[in-house]
Amino acid sequence: MSNTEKQETLKLTRAWDKTFPKSDKVRHSKVTFANRYGITLAADIYIPKKSVLADGKLHGVALPAIAICGPFGAVKEQCSGLYARNLAEAGFITLAFDPSFTGESGGTPRNMASPDINTEDFQAAVDFLSNYYLVDPERIGILGICGWGGLAINAAALDTRIKATVSVTMYDMTRVNANGYFDSENSEDARYNKKVILNRKRTEEFKTGEYSRAGGCLDYPAPDDAPFFVKDYSAYYKTSRGYHKRSLNSNEGWNTIGCMSFMNQPILKYAGEIRSSVLLIHGEKAHSRYFSEDTFHDIVKDGKFTENKELYIVPGAVHTDLYDGGNGNFIPWDKITGFYKKYLCC
Repeated sequence: MSNTEKQETLKLTRAWDKTFPKSDKVRHSKVTFANRYGITLAADIYIPKKSVLADGKLHGVALPAIAICGPFGAVKEQCSGLYARNLAEAGFITLAFDPSFTGESGGTPRNMASPDINTEDFQAAVDFLSNYYLVDPERIGILGICGWGGLAINAAALDTRIKATVSVTMYDMTRVNANGYFDSENSEDARYNKKVILNRKRTEEFKTGEYSRAGGCLDYPAPDDAPFFVKDYSAYYKTSRGYHKRSLNSNEGWNTIGCMSFMNQPILKYAGEIRSSVLLIHGEKAHSRYFSEDTFHDIVKDGKFTENKELYIVPGAVHTDLYDGGNGNFIPWDKITGFYKKYLCC
């Protein structure tokens, strides 16, 4: 049975409903593919017009390709699509996809996350690109934003087909779920109390058959006494800058127990064994900067496979500045495209 035959039928929006404008330099269409858990994923594929003839045939050699996802709780109509559009303008075939259980992708119950299944989502995207007629299967990279930055690192540690990985303003979802923000809940008692609350919620929801939501970002403007990073998220997800009706962060958030399994699943354990190239990008003023810095340290600490690894700090940028550029040109497009051209195009 082919992958197409394994897919469920998804209801896909055909209208352009992105938070960014179309580009006249790329061709855009929607595609679907199934992961190895039988969940059908929805994606936007962006193809450089200059590389394809009018009849759809390739003009020249097969192209390098990049699978893109994130941020955690976002959809492909937000920043992953922006990155995909811009990298397609630079000459790459790009695939921005919705993870399992979210956006236009399949999977029930809705609004769940999984360190295992979401890593598989990235690998399924690589499966798709490896078999796409315009793509050179030996030149495939991935890019993860925010929580999907950590998942991209995990996928790169597992999938040897991935030749180049970029994480942007990454979160380590294991660490933040287990330890809280800034490791402020990093104790056995704090984790135990959190587990008691979440497992009690599981018992209640099994009885009722209804799954509660944890709540998305605070309405904009967030209260004056809210931490800066909370205000930062609201300014993106709750305004015209980044709001989308299918985004969890823009609306009611994850299933209350939706991210629970990250608490004891160390997704970055083998990051130091990645032999392919890795670029970690973070904002100088981002609250989350420690995730990239500590991950980079773990990747290079043994001195193996380090010649193609880099941490790049963007001066003055906060966390969401790297979602869409913020109020300035904070996304280092030249750095990103240069990295992929070096490791995917040679």
